[in-house]
Amino acid sequence: MRTETKTILDNDAAKYGIEEWENIETGEEFIMERELTLSTLPKTWVFDLDGTLLKHNGYKTDGEDTLLSGAKEFLDGLPKEDKIVIFTSRIKEYREQTLQFLEKHSVRFDEILFEMPMGERIVVNDRKPSGLDMAVAVNVERDEFELPTIRREK
Repeated sequence: MRTETKTILDNDAAKYGIEEWENIETGEEFIMERELTLSTLPKTWVFDLDGTLLKHNGYKTDGEDTLLSGAKEFLDGLPKEDKIVIFTSRIKEYREQTLQFLEKHSVRFDEILFEMPMGERIVVNDRKPSGLDMAVAVNVERDEFELPTIRREK
């Protein structure tokens, strides 16, 4: 379990819900966005599978997958016009087993890509002339589906 202390970076950061945290045990500082304000445009959501939506490697260690608490509810709560893409490093040998689990539990997604590299996922997109950044990244702790609060502009 991490022991943390919180320090607000500055007034602008606080306005956007960005906080600076420090791990008391290691002294490591990290940034955590507690609230994310998004435009009203339809979204493409990209999720890793293991450790993000499902227990990391549960299909191997437990013999079956386990949904992380809150993951399905979050996906179900996304607007219908939003698209959901799942990436996984699972090999195609586990494709049918994975798809059956997702179907059995009615996990909403539009596309799933298997055999993705295990390294970082890098999203590159342009910025609209209005200044709207068209790419957002959120990193979560493994096996904890804890996202910032998502708000949509009005």
